[in-house]
Amino acid sequence: MGSVTQEPVMDKSLKIAIAGAGMGGLASALALAKKGFTSIDVYETASNLGFVGAGIQLAPNMARILDRLGVWRDIEAEAVCCTETSIRQGDEDKELAHVDLRYIKEKYGYPHMVGHRSSLAGSLYEGCKRESAIKFHFSTAIESVSSFSPKPSFTIKPRNGEPSEITADVLLAADGVKSVIRSALLQEIHADAQIVDTQQAAYRIMLTRDEMKKDPELLALIDKDIVTRWIGEKRHIIAYPVSNKQIYNISTAQPDKNFAAAPSATYTTKGSKKAMMETFGDFCPMIQRMLDLVPEGEVCEWKLRVHAPLPTWIHGSIALVGDACHPTLPHLAQGAAQAIEDAAVLAEVLSLCPSTSPSDLHRSLRVYEEVRKERAEALVEMAAANGRDLHLGAGKAKEERDRKFAALTKEGSGGAVPDKWADADVQRLIYGHDCMGVARDGFAGMFARL
Repeated sequence: MGSVTQEPVMDKSLKIAIAGAGMGGLASALALAKKGFTSIDVYETASNLGFVGAGIQLAPNMARILDRLGVWRDIEAEAVCCTETSIRQGDEDKELAHVDLRYIKEKYGYPHMVGHRSSLAGSLYEGCKRESAIKFHFSTAIESVSSFSPKPSFTIKPRNGEPSEITADVLLAADGVKSVIRSALLQEIHADAQIVDTQQAAYRIMLTRDEMKKDPELLALIDKDIVTRWIGEKRHIIAYPVSNKQIYNISTAQPDKNFAAAPSATYTTKGSKKAMMETFGDFCPMIQRMLDLVPEGEVCEWKLRVHAPLPTWIHGSIALVGDACHPTLPHLAQGAAQAIEDAAVLAEVLSLCPSTSPSDLHRSLRVYEEVRKERAEALVEMAAANGRDLHLGAGKAKEERDRKFAALTKEGSGGAVPDKWADADVQRLIYGHDCMGVARDGFAGMFARL
């Protein structure tokens, strides 16, 4: 009998390094471990997973992936299911539109839920700790990249140790909006990350049930399964209950006044309660009372940063992930979800790669870029456009927007919603997309073509 030619098989012991233990890094590590990869090292500058106390929207496209990774049940247990959204005029608290969200679970398999960011990160981290393949290196920064191919090499610097050189088969840069690896990649290909000044900042506030319970109007907010958006000129507030309705999460967007001169290294600053109250000074009395509950000295403001689309996310066997390649404004609530989609697709394409040769790994990473780049960048632009529509001042454009709001039916399917987050067609585009299926089904054709 003649010999049978064996197709090359991916060696799951190849060495994968991940920069950053944020949502994208944690999800990448867990997804790769679930695919059988056995050597995954995660390098994180911080000493622990100290996630900012803030709420996060858990959309169905994210929940679907988390469920497949085996961590959704714990997150879901603490989350709040949103059955409706109310979009209101900030100064009068007048409802502009009401959209029923109950159909989402039936249509997409998962409801639209909201939760605590630390619950999402913590569940991903616990999932990672159950996988022997994953090793975490906290207090360890990746300082520079010395080689992109055939194998990535980079320098790590432990906080209390000497620098050392690491070589891996694949390096995934999930190191955030200030990514060191993105800067190195762009320098290598003689390109530039054009920072886009959004001229927007955000307050992130969490009020406890105990703080709100003395005000019946505020208590009613935390008791409802509702996402409320109050909008005004150049500003808005979005709020919803999290942590089994024990916390009311409030996130704002407003003109960036405090960072214009000299952004801090972290793009956060201790805010002034007086300045926050003045920023929303023309909003309704209920909102004034709500913001006034924020303790003096606990006001924190974030600069909202994005950059223009990059020419590529890939060089050699290095790929960018999440905010390192597509930071977004929060106006579609898809930042973390898109990082987790990146992670899921990376695990799919690397598991389908026919061999560990640098050329095959590079082509597989190009499939990742093919599946993810156009979609993620389209949602970044949609989020920016949504903010522009929500922040209209008096005039014909605002009158037309409010007319569209008024025309909505309560079924959530009565036409275009000016707040794209609540629009059924946009939800279909975002929630109905199975990125893992797209990558799996299209891999062979894309790999052959690229």
